[in-house]
Amino acid sequence: MAAPVRRTLFGVARGWRRFERPRGGSLASRSLALAAASLGSGSPWRLLGALCLQRPPLVSKPLTPLQEEMAALLEQIEIERSLYSDHELRALDEAQQLAKRKADFGDEDDEQNILLVQDLEDAWEQKFLQFKPGARVTEADEKNDRTSLHRQLDRNLVLLVKEKLGDEDVWMLPQAEWQPGETLRGTAERILATLSENNMEAKFLGNAPCGHYKFKFPQAVRTERSLGAKVFFFKALLLTGDFSQAGKQGRHVWVSKEELGDYLKPKYLAQVRRFLLDL
Repeated sequence: MAAPVRRTLFGVARGWRRFERPRGGSLASRSLALAAASLGSGSPWRLLGALCLQRPPLVSKPLTPLQEEMAALLEQIEIERSLYSDHELRALDEAQQLAKRKADFGDEDDEQNILLVQDLEDAWEQKFLQFKPGARVTEADEKNDRTSLHRQLDRNLVLLVKEKLGDEDVWMLPQAEWQPGETLRGTAERILATLSENNMEAKFLGNAPCGHYKFKFPQAVRTERSLGAKVFFFKALLLTGDFSQAGKQGRHVWVSKEELGDYLKPKYLAQVRRFLLDL
């Protein structure tokens, strides 16, 4: 009984190996065929990678009236239920020692060693009076200079650039055409290097696009082989650096989510806002 079962298993294994070999070859040839088809299919749609570069907030947002009331209530509860700190215990102890020495020796006692806590508090008070917090409203906010990164410090800002499409200038997220041999994220990284002349560093949020958009070219430049473009967006957070200003005055802006409508066309704006919900 064991011999027929063994022969059956060996036959199945040999058949499976014969089935695997042509299947592996077919997958390799199929991938090459698909790559060749994608390059030579003559599709009228061009592939583009786009960069959604965000500058995160630098300061916290101001509290609303309700938040201020709640913060004051929590602070009062914390004060009422808190224990004395080491500094407060030391101050109480020194105050008791001072009162006892005054009772024993009168006002002739040397108080230098007893008033150390008060001396510390006076020094801290002087340092506090010299401290000046930074302004939440900057000079760029007052001038409404949207080309500056130093504005709306409590908001997310997105980089927009002005590109030439046909005979008109159009505001959009920075984008470039995909090149054979690179990934779409590689296209977005190339955009960042080209924009800033390698002056900006950013952290890309994943290898997959966060959104896509398809549009047709203007009639002036539209042909049968170049009908439009499919754009794939990649998010990145600005770490250091700024946009290069050399020869590009007025060609870029840093804007908040509410200000996108001042620059982007409605259809493009609707697509961009879908993946910018965190702004």
